[in-house]
Amino acid sequence: MSHHSTPPPAASPRAAVTLPGAVLALDLGQHTGWALAYPRGPITSGTETFKAGRFEGGGMPLLRFAAWLDELQAKAGPLTAVVFEEVRAHRGTAAAHTYGAFLGQLTAWCELHQVPYQGVPVGTIKKHATGRGNAGKDEVIAAMRAKGFYPADDNEADALALLQWVLKGGAR
Repeated sequence: MSHHSTPPPAASPRAAVTLPGAVLALDLGQHTGWALAYPRGPITSGTETFKAGRFEGGGMPLLRFAAWLDELQAKAGPLTAVVFEEVRAHRGTAAAHTYGAFLGQLTAWCELHQVPYQGVPVGTIKKHATGRGNAGKDEVIAAMRAKGFYPADDNEADALALLQWVLKGGAR
């Protein structure tokens, strides 16, 4: 199931950065939050779920994730940069393995398609969005709503916050 939310045009805080093409921000995982900025046009965002079905092997979510990136690249045409939330501490082994698998798939996809990518620490994203590097999920959601976005959950809010960081010149 996917969710897409687009802020009203007046609420799109497009700052001083001129984009050469579409930039994708991701909060990686089985429930991936995403936000996409075009050189001219609205910011779009949403969530995508990549979980293995009951009778599927463990690699199927990763194949669906890569296919989703292909589809996004075709529709957004072309992606010129991907940024992702760089998680350094996980709540458990399963979360670490899941994140690592999606990160590996993402970076391999970016290398294959020659799309530059960059990880951004969680604290950097939270500090930019809320003023506090250790802000909670609800605070990031509230900060994105205050900017005129309507994230369905913390995954989408994190992707939007990361994209806002990029648009304000945070990317290298």
